[in-house]
Amino acid sequence: MNVEEIEMNTLKRQSSVAFLILSTLLLLASCGTSNVVIEGNFPTPNINQIPLTLAVYYDEDLRTFSYMEYSETGREEINIESGSSHIQLFEAMLPAMFEKVITVNSMEDPEIETVDAVFVPEIEEFQLALPEKTKLEVYEVWVKYNMRLLSSQGDSLADWVVTSYGKTPIEAFGSKENGINEAAVVALRDLASSFSLNFMQVPEVKEWLSTF
Repeated sequence: MNVEEIEMNTLKRQSSVAFLILSTLLLLASCGTSNVVIEGNFPTPNINQIPLTLAVYYDEDLRTFSYMEYSETGREEINIESGSSHIQLFEAMLPAMFEKVITVNSMEDPEIETVDAVFVPEIEEFQLALPEKTKLEVYEVWVKYNMRLLSSQGDSLADWVVTSYGKTPIEAFGSKENGINEAAVVALRDLASSFSLNFMQVPEVKEWLSTF
């Protein structure tokens, strides 16, 4: 084998290795996890304002809430981050419901002593349904919340569950990520409507309000 043949074989091997590396990188990229950060606009409800002061505490679980959707093979497929959108929703909704609303960073915040109640929302469950799994032409999102109302001393005043649902047709959006985002935003708007309209009808809340 002469020098030219050796050099030619070396180039072929290098090209094969480069092709293998590129193919592997492309495969890993195609199998990567999609990240969806929920973003949207939330209207302010038009309701009668309650003449009380409310403190709101968003714990770390709510602030950083994310949901991971897995493929049928168990591989991580879509990571949905929605904590900030929930806070954005409550910040649009609660000031329309109460005369004064303050946000506290902990249940030990001294400002709590001056309020009429402390509201602590929690996400209990998040579900996502994709068209390729349900065989339906829509993206669907369900969220189950645990809503807690506490006294300024930390005693429970009310504890109830609220569920919300949102769906969007796949043909309305150019990508899976956009479809999921819109379905989640619709679910959040559903929460805003249900919560603001039914808040005063919750038996424990009704009893608490009767004391003023």
